[in-house]
Amino acid sequence: MIMEFEGVKPSIHEKTFIAEGCHIIGKVTIKEYSSIWFNTVVRGDVNSIEIGRYVNIQDNSVVHVSNDYPTIIGDFVTIGHNATVHACTVEDHCLIGMGSIILDGAVIGRGSIVAAGALVKKNQHI
Repeated sequence: MIMEFEGVKPSIHEKTFIAEGCHIIGKVTIKEYSSIWFNTVVRGDVNSIEIGRYVNIQDNSVVHVSNDYPTIIGDFVTIGHNATVHACTVEDHCLIGMGSIILDGAVIGRGSIVAAGALVKKNQHI
């Protein structure tokens, strides 16, 4: 479901795949060749979300923002099942493991791997 929030509707490239059961709302931009899988929530309500090219966000994940931080996901990123990516930056060519949690202000540097089940704390840089 693609939803407008406070007059802003997500901008999703026509060459992006959105699976059934996803909820994408508000200030969200998704670039070409990305895929958002079943039951994922991408919620750009109080800030913006940018999702780059060739990004794969797997089932049951949550991508959200805070008043203080947007969420920026670079190109060629995979976010594993059931991950939470919250108000942070994930640079190009990263792997975010299944069930991991990335908190506000964190930066996952280019080419990094965050292990399944890991917690990246607020403002931590990897």
